Amino acid sequence: MKWNSRPGLSSTTTPAGDGPVLVFLHGVAMDGSVWAPVVADLRRDHRCIVPTLPLGAHRRPMRRDADLSLRGFGRMTAELLERLRLEEVTLVQNDHGTALALAGDNPRRVARLVVSSCEAFENYPPGLPGKNLRLAAMVPGGLFVAMQAMRVPAVRRSPLGFGWLAKRPLPDGLVHRWLRPLQTDPGVRHDLARYARNARRSQMLEVCDRLRSFGRPVLVIWAPEDRVQRPGHGRRLAALLPNARLTEIPDSYTLIMRDQPRQPGPRVRGRHHWTGTAGGHHLIFAHPGGVITPALTTVAAARHHDFPASR
Repeated sequence: MKWNSRPGLSSTTTPAGDGPVLVFLHGVAMDGSVWAPVVADLRRDHRCIVPTLPLGAHRRPMRRDADLSLRGFGRMTAELLERLRLEEVTLVQNDHGTALALAGDNPRRVARLVVSSCEAFENYPPGLPGKNLRLAAMVPGGLFVAMQAMRVPAVRRSPLGFGWLAKRPLPDGLVHRWLRPLQTDPGVRHDLARYARNARRSQMLEVCDRLRSFGRPVLVIWAPEDRVQRPGHGRRLAALLPNARLTEIPDSYTLIMRDQPRQPGPRVRGRHHWTGTAGGHHLIFAHPGGVITPALTTVAAARHHDFPASR
């Protein structure tokens, strides 16, 4: 599949030492910077690459014919892995279902999966924020009004905004940067509105059903106090996947990397948290979206990749 046939992704490679590569995938109305506290830890012994999926915080609108369905995001990420010639990849995701879609639909390059408090099963669109976003997208001009309302701190920090995604307040500057494309670029709003309008529970149920055939090691990291992603879905995913192990992190909502930034790193590093071995595998943090290059590679300086994405 040619990259100029669909919009691509942007990704940033952070400086790191020798070690496995980590690719971080983010959620809706966010970019890879949501993972910054965890990257600051893991880049000491991993190469960290952080891409931006076209989920609302992207800077370049997608082509009008881009596939912005749930499984379309999985195929988009698979295409990215192929372009970068990545094998034996570990997908790690938070909030969004991109990695679930990829693992169940195109697992050839995926060796392991980390599932971190994400939408699943009947919870799609997820929780109050997800359902509010879909309702706004269904009304002409609704998403514009909703995003302008997010300029007000009380709205932004409410359950309709980011208030139930993180137990502790997110930095205003960070959220302003995430929301700016949606507030100022009609093309970016069009992308997110098209995705949100077409989100159906049946799509997520189909994606989860396909996971039954994913027999590679999976680490399920869940927040039992989550108010957007259902607490019981971590246990349900761990039971569904043939080779999964569940670990729960208390005192956190969906964005575990923000509420408990010291917790994900040791679980990714520690093989005792996994059901299978992972020698030589790449690591990708999804939710969330990122890209990798071969493990045991030293990155001397940060690099920025822009894939063709404009109309």
